Amino acid sequence: MSLKTLVVDDHEAARIGIAQLMDGTSVSIAKSVCDGESALHCINEEEFDVILIDVQMKKMDGLALLEEIRGEHPELPVVFFSAYDYPVYMARAVANGAQDYVLKSDRSDVIERVIKHASEHRTSCPGGRLDQLRNQLIESIKSKDLPEAFPLTGREAQVLRHVAYGLSNREIAKSLSISVETVKEHVQNILRKTGASDRTDVAVRAVRQGFV
Repeated sequence: MSLKTLVVDDHEAARIGIAQLMDGTSVSIAKSVCDGESALHCINEEEFDVILIDVQMKKMDGLALLEEIRGEHPELPVVFFSAYDYPVYMARAVANGAQDYVLKSDRSDVIERVIKHASEHRTSCPGGRLDQLRNQLIESIKSKDLPEAFPLTGREAQVLRHVAYGLSNREIAKSLSISVETVKEHVQNILRKTGASDRTDVAVRAVRQGFV
């Protein structure tokens, strides 16, 4: 079965390239558009199996578009298609509900497999980029395993890991299925217990200690 796919990328070469790359595979690039507004119009007008979105776009970046899609079409599979293998982008993709994340340099069979899995299972490919990162973000952390510089509870350590990836309080709340107010409380406790001046300070310390 051919997977009807919408591509959203503000670079024409990328749109043409992915269509050519997927030619002859189970992924059918049914339509491609250059911005988020056009993408939302297409999604509201017709049904797609998967939406393939670039992360960095001028009018509306991919993460903002993902939020809009999730508001109206919570079950629609979304896969990011990026030139950048940045953990921060991937962590934000996880928190905002993307199914998976592929690179523009990936082989056609890898991209096909990821898109197919996202469409059929509404999840990321086991062992793939987003799957590994998602597992790391929600992984339980024991207080006794933390360095002395981080006298935190297990939940606070989880929140700190998200902070170190650059996620906002709202994104952390979605990732851990807790309220934004609870996240704020945890962040305040983290700053107080570590003596950090702000989120950036504690994030840098967390990176140095190997939290991410």
